[in-house]
Amino acid sequence: MSGDAARKTAESLTYATGFGNEHSTEAVPGALPLGRNSPQRAPLGLYAEQLSGSAFTEPRADNRRSWLYRVRPSAAHPAFTRTDSGSLRTAPFTETVPDPNRLRWDPLPEPAPGTDFLAGLWTLGGNGDATARTGMAVHLYHANAPMANRVFGNSDGELLIVPERGGLLLRTELGLLAARPGEVVLIPRGVRFRVEPLDPGPGGGTPTARGYVCENYGRPFQLPERGPIGANGLANARDFRAPVAAFEEIEGPVEVVNKFCGHLWTATYDHSPLDVVAWHGTHAPYVYDLRAFNVMGSISYDHPDPSIFTVLTSPSDTPGLAAVDFVVFAPRWLVGEDTFRPPYFHRNVMSEYMGLIEGAYDAKTGGEGGFVAGGGSLHNMMSAHGPDRETFDRASAADLVPQRVDDGLAFMFETRWPVLTTAQAAGAGHLQRGYDDVWQGLERHFRRP
Repeated sequence: MSGDAARKTAESLTYATGFGNEHSTEAVPGALPLGRNSPQRAPLGLYAEQLSGSAFTEPRADNRRSWLYRVRPSAAHPAFTRTDSGSLRTAPFTETVPDPNRLRWDPLPEPAPGTDFLAGLWTLGGNGDATARTGMAVHLYHANAPMANRVFGNSDGELLIVPERGGLLLRTELGLLAARPGEVVLIPRGVRFRVEPLDPGPGGGTPTARGYVCENYGRPFQLPERGPIGANGLANARDFRAPVAAFEEIEGPVEVVNKFCGHLWTATYDHSPLDVVAWHGTHAPYVYDLRAFNVMGSISYDHPDPSIFTVLTSPSDTPGLAAVDFVVFAPRWLVGEDTFRPPYFHRNVMSEYMGLIEGAYDAKTGGEGGFVAGGGSLHNMMSAHGPDRETFDRASAADLVPQRVDDGLAFMFETRWPVLTTAQAAGAGHLQRGYDDVWQGLERHFRRP
């Protein structure tokens, strides 16, 4: 589909709302059976199929499954064969020695002509073991072509896609989603999809897209508990949008690529697997506008811990210790009295990968190359970090009037384990070699009374 056609499709989409809801939708009236999930003969000659994102016996609150009513069952396919994984890597990450140094990268270079979303995935690093369903990976993507006659599914984990440049149209088994920079898309484990860039690149012309991806091998992302915050605030469930049923009736060769235990496998179907005419359930994709995040913060003194900005969390076996958190630094007011308002200096048992969607981040303004949209920084566990010297000097002398922070949108993938970089990330030409220099010049100010 052309960029113009994809944009028109994106602008016409409607959604169901609510994170974790039991959604129910049909593209053709009468396609959903009533009173049962798997009748002897499904309506309209469709096949009934359950897609389970959790074990059958997990608690009801954690159970993720959807019933799909499709033109052909997923089982109707030829054998898969191994294919080249390109720049995509999967845990366990063993290519490099774990690095305690603070690292920062410029954006990915422009992709070669004809690069689609799947071919444009580039792995920075991660942790855990995909075969044990633990840990996560940090990927970046750059693309300038649609996934024509190609569909991707990930058996290893769910994908949280964070566009930074250019919008995306995603055609999934359960329907269509569109996301532009400032929005995120969550694709559950096993759900197949196709991606088309929406917006022209710099100077116009070919649609182009760039952004970040968190691959979560562990428990599915969920909304964090609010604790003492109470019943409201942070990300509201109703602001998450799920697709309504839409299906393809494509007869002819379609390549289906499956990521399984770290490798890509391919098969050529004689039809599109995006042929679900109706579905109901809780295992569904979502799109969420980060600007809808209801920011909590200090209205007296001190900067709150960044956990207060958590949008989604993947819990671990230890209460309060996330396998991975997705955190956003959205537009907000700073009003703290007698307070150093940027994030404080700290060392953290968690590891932090930070990316920038637009504008500037209030604690990272200096350094050669700077912290720019499309770039990212990695501060592994217990690596000392915080505001650069320029930010420290400015914030220490600032007039503490109410300040609106609305010129940037940054995020973090925060994880309980160290992020081990891939060889391609450790040796990348866009790795900033002088990142440590941003903290040089922090002078001694100590004075004895």
